Amino acid sequence: MNSGVLPPAEPRIVLVTAPHCRLCRRARVVVEEVAARAGVAWRELDIVAEGASDPLWWEQIPVVLVDGKTVAYWHVEGADLEAALTGGV
Repeated sequence: MNSGVLPPAEPRIVLVTAPHCRLCRRARVVVEEVAARAGVAWRELDIVAEGASDPLWWEQIPVVLVDGKTVAYWHVEGADLEAALTGGV
């Protein structure tokens, strides 16, 4: 029986981070700002606590995914993230 309640949608942006990571802190600020401007949901995935589905992420922290695809790693630029959200990348 369907209760009429849909499960929450997966956020469009996922930021993969690690504890004590300076680049991750910078990336978080960019992701927060871009997501707020675009009106999209995002979430942070702690690679240590939650693991990684892609072993390469351990070498690329921070990693930003949009709609499940990697769009940036190491240095995250707001313009690149915005382009990925609008289909420009």
